[in-house]
Amino acid sequence: MTTTEWITDIALILVVFRQLREGRLDLKSFLIPLGIVTFVAYSYLDSVPTAGNDLLLIGVLMSVGAALGVAGGIYTRLRTVGEHVLIKAGAVSAILWVVGMGARMGFQMWTEHGGGADDVARFSITHHITSEDAWVAAFVLMALTEVVTRLATIFIRSRTRTVTHPVPALDRTA
Repeated sequence: MTTTEWITDIALILVVFRQLREGRLDLKSFLIPLGIVTFVAYSYLDSVPTAGNDLLLIGVLMSVGAALGVAGGIYTRLRTVGEHVLIKAGAVSAILWVVGMGARMGFQMWTEHGGGADDVARFSITHHITSEDAWVAAFVLMALTEVVTRLATIFIRSRTRTVTHPVPALDRTA
């Protein structure tokens, strides 16, 4: 793994730890993780292979990312104080985030340094996965899907918590 890969992987994992301490839900809460995952997608996603069972692999890993993202968003605590929504990632949310982001990093370490390359090659041949690019696309899109679905879940949940000020009734007695 390159230094850039280490930095981006660790940054994605640390994003949720930033939310272990309760803070205000603001634009930065959405832009930082989206910025990191956009950088990763731009850097590593050259194409989406469609031959053989490449799309099936990509679809399965994106589904895993979506499930982790929605669950992580649900297990993130939101509460309203005054006019502000506060956010705090709970233990379950943090674990799900680390599992999702760590899976990609672990898979890469296993294939590059842990002797897993031959196993992945055999699996790929047996299941008609045509190239290494399919694995790269699948894991990058899994991470992207996890981030987007987690943030979307948090956003939707936060909209139900925003304080609305009652409209004063018109005095009709005059």
